[in-house]
Amino acid sequence: MRVNAPVTQREYGFDEQATLMSTTDTQSYIKYANQAFMEVSGFEPEEILGQTHNVVRHPDMPPAAFADMWATLKSGEPWSALVKNRRKNGDHYWVRANAIPIIRGDVTKGFMSVRTRPERQEIEAAQKLYATMSEKGESGPDLHKGIVSSKGLGKLLSFWRHMGVRRRIRLNSLALWAVLLIGAWLLTQDQAQFLWGAGFISIALVIMTALLEAQFATPLELLKRQSLNVATGNNRQTESLQRSDEIGTTLRTVNQMGLMFRWLVDDVNQQALNVQNACDEIEQGNAYLHGQTEQLAVNVAQTSASMEQITARVQSSADTAQKAGELASEASAAALRGGQSMEQIVSTMASITANSHRIADIVGVIDSIAFQTNLLALNAAVEAARAGENGRGFAVVAAEVRALAQRSADAAKEIKTLIQASTANIESGSRVVNDAGMNIGEIVSQAQRVASFIAEISKATREQSEEITQVGKSVADMDHLTQQNAQLVTQGTAASSSLQWQVKNLVEAIGVFR
Repeated sequence: MRVNAPVTQREYGFDEQATLMSTTDTQSYIKYANQAFMEVSGFEPEEILGQTHNVVRHPDMPPAAFADMWATLKSGEPWSALVKNRRKNGDHYWVRANAIPIIRGDVTKGFMSVRTRPERQEIEAAQKLYATMSEKGESGPDLHKGIVSSKGLGKLLSFWRHMGVRRRIRLNSLALWAVLLIGAWLLTQDQAQFLWGAGFISIALVIMTALLEAQFATPLELLKRQSLNVATGNNRQTESLQRSDEIGTTLRTVNQMGLMFRWLVDDVNQQALNVQNACDEIEQGNAYLHGQTEQLAVNVAQTSASMEQITARVQSSADTAQKAGELASEASAAALRGGQSMEQIVSTMASITANSHRIADIVGVIDSIAFQTNLLALNAAVEAARAGENGRGFAVVAAEVRALAQRSADAAKEIKTLIQASTANIESGSRVVNDAGMNIGEIVSQAQRVASFIAEISKATREQSEEITQVGKSVADMDHLTQQNAQLVTQGTAASSSLQWQVKNLVEAIGVFR
């Protein structure tokens, strides 16, 4: 026998309303187990389904108890007794096991066991019984169809617990026949009368026994057979008994329970098949949605990466535009300062031009003075010639004055020529400077407009950068939500697969009853 370990000897109590149910095939491999069974046993579905039922067997249970269970089930009858089962972690729990074979066409297809929580007094009595059975072995008490049966002389006393109704009637009739014969023997002295009385008593008891068997044993056997058929699912037909007494009413009740059981199995089976089909469709839809969500997640991730690159580039452009704006502002300021300097140069050139004109006027005055001086020198020479010898010295002076006047006139002419040339150059330079001043003014205006445009571009780029950053954040949030959706779809797919697996097991379990 399989020995499961570890064992903690800690008892696990479960809800008294819980019903632990499982089905197995003919080799005791678990085909279905309900949620209550999973929770109390502590096993996961994948750990227990497909395993032999002794996976929950506790080593304190005597092998004779399970030998009796299998002997009873294989005979086609139900078995009920207290069982100590082991949980996955080594703890134990007590159940009242109600096991029954599942028969179709007189062929056993599997076994079903329904367990409930027993009372504390029953548990204590079972502990003592199983301890005694394990300690004494074959000399100790035994189980027969789940009922305690003693060994030796006590076995005769236990014989009545397992006797059928027909045999009970016959034994009671036989005992009554013996008592009546003894009474007749003691009361009758004539042998002939005793023989006639004994014959009458025997015939009367045989008739009474036959009537009792017909009235009680046969209907009860029919009731037992129909009850087993309903319990095992072997027969979907009803049995009739033209009686309205307790036995007849009980048989009709058993028939009604069989019809209800058949309706329940058929209806649940159909609903389970519908759920199974729906689970198949859900699983297919989840598989398709899972693929689409994964593709969407990949696309969103790529979009998010592209948005990050675009954001980085726009940010770089914004920084460049900001630097260009700063440089344009500096260039505009420099051009403005150059314009101011050019205005000063233009003003200075205008002043030089005005001074050159004044110099020309002064040179004209000097030339006029030289001309007047020359005339005076001529007049003085004429007068000196008239004076003769007395005017010779004055004539020399007049000649010198005339020579100086001539030289002054020549110098004035040369200065005038130079002044005119300088004036022309100054005027030309002034026009060039004016033109340069106008051009610089336009440059300053254009530089200011460029700086304004670059500032607007920088502002727009910053706004675009902020908007793209917001878009990137939204895409990142979308990516996060998509990943969450993908996880939820994965969880939904897993849940759908688990549900489909459970529904499949349920359909198989219900199929055992069909």
